Amino acid sequence: MVDRPTRLSDAPWLSDPAAGRVMAALSNAGGEGRFVGGCVRDALLKRPLGDIDIATTLTPDRTLAALKAAGLKAVPTGIDHGTVTAVADHRPFEITTLRRDVETDGRRARVAFTDNWAEDASRRDFTMNALYADIGGVLHDPAGGIDDALAGRVRFVGDADRRIAEDVLRLLRFFRFHAWYGKGAPDPDALAACARAAPLLSTLSGERVRAELLKLLSAPDPAPVWRRMIEADVARAALGVDGDADRLARLEGPPDPILRLAALLGPDAPQALPDRLRLSNIERERLATLSENWNAVEDGASAADLRRLAYRLGRPAADDLIRLAKTEGRPPQADLGAWTPPTFPVRGADLLALGLTTGPEVGRLLSELEGWWIAEDFRPDRAALLDRAKTNCPSPNPLPGGERAIDLPSPLLGEGGTRRSREGEGR
Repeated sequence: MVDRPTRLSDAPWLSDPAAGRVMAALSNAGGEGRFVGGCVRDALLKRPLGDIDIATTLTPDRTLAALKAAGLKAVPTGIDHGTVTAVADHRPFEITTLRRDVETDGRRARVAFTDNWAEDASRRDFTMNALYADIGGVLHDPAGGIDDALAGRVRFVGDADRRIAEDVLRLLRFFRFHAWYGKGAPDPDALAACARAAPLLSTLSGERVRAELLKLLSAPDPAPVWRRMIEADVARAALGVDGDADRLARLEGPPDPILRLAALLGPDAPQALPDRLRLSNIERERLATLSENWNAVEDGASAADLRRLAYRLGRPAADDLIRLAKTEGRPPQADLGAWTPPTFPVRGADLLALGLTTGPEVGRLLSELEGWWIAEDFRPDRAALLDRAKTNCPSPNPLPGGERAIDLPSPLLGEGGTRRSREGEGR
């Protein structure tokens, strides 16, 4: 396709002094540099900008030399693949030499450098990512990405099957980009190619799959796209299960990819999934807590019920479970508001100061006091708890047989409940 240049006049990087210094360094060395990919796409669509990437006709060694000659820091972050990172005004700019693929295996590519912009565009994933802009704001569009971006059409550059075969992760990137940039139904050719390639997802590392899935689940409304993934057998290939897209759609509140993953999986998440996705320990624990306590928020739960739950599991987990309960038609009758779980105000040292000297009894009495405090909706203060403890400390008068009575009334034992222990046990 012939270039159809238009001009950007308000892209932030056009007036960015640091970006200008980097581009000038490339030009002064006899090369050409153009802004490329996401920063151009998002400027075109008036979206918030992320990283600023640059493509150049200079080879990596010449790029390094050009940056050093301009007094800029240069880091060979991926020099075998043509990537050098320039640092200007303490900010990174990733510069990559124009490339063409020589050999691919679905996970990585062996590349050769080129000075042909169309060749570089032809190896990129989607047309909206194959956009370039020079320092004057002129757009260069070898693959027809301007029309696709403005129409919300996520389309592979060239043959979709070939693009996916070059890097299987592009299969998931297609759905992620449609969730963020797509309008209407997905491109049918791309969707069919993704369905054909779905079994190849098992060849990818868990880290790469995790990164794409969590980005997808961070989109404003990922549920419609997830339904398409189910239809194409992509969801099951990625997670081991289809997931419940309807429950995902019912989940209210701000985007939260791990909570959305929990909504998809429900109470019976595949045990192998955390290992498959290489989830962090925090992410694993969060999913496990939600799965194990899936039904902890009952329909019509009171504020006191929710406070007890928040004290047991922590406020964040309680908030998660409330949101998940609503997706299953179990809304509580109240909410937690600004309530923060308090700290139990009595410690073992306080009971030892009352004359209780045996370890097991300290633990048992602390447990009983905490149970009473929770049952009283956390209202008793430290003084009330210590008064109650005084009445329940072991009697210093031993009973026949070396036993002594300890009255520990509590919601667990019932009023007047009595525990008996051997004199000296636990000392």
